[in-house]
Amino acid sequence: MASVKEFQVTFDCAQPERVAQFWCEVLGYDLSYADEGSAACADPAGVGPRLFFQRVPEGKEVKNRLHLDVRVGTGLVGEERLGALEAECARLVPLGATRVRLLRADGVNESCLVMQDVEKNEFCLD
Repeated sequence: MASVKEFQVTFDCAQPERVAQFWCEVLGYDLSYADEGSAACADPAGVGPRLFFQRVPEGKEVKNRLHLDVRVGTGLVGEERLGALEAECARLVPLGATRVRLLRADGVNESCLVMQDVEKNEFCLD
């Protein structure tokens, strides 16, 4: 059986190019494709997965069953981790992100910050 070497993450959305541009800014990706109904962005280093955004007629109505974790606090703990999360939040809010809530460390999991992108899709700063 062959193993999968590549994958892409696909987002259903109302405005594909707008959402793609947001995620390019968040991740340092490049917009690699855009037309009226879809857009894509790719990691310029070729390491991360391609993100694909496709227009769909229905709106978002419930919490995502899948979300991206943007790993800005890897290896950090306590106040140092919180500082990294807050700094990235401050960078993303002017791009159109919305801060939802801070989940503080609980002895098992480190702190993370729940946010939403420009179309209210949840993601975490982790």
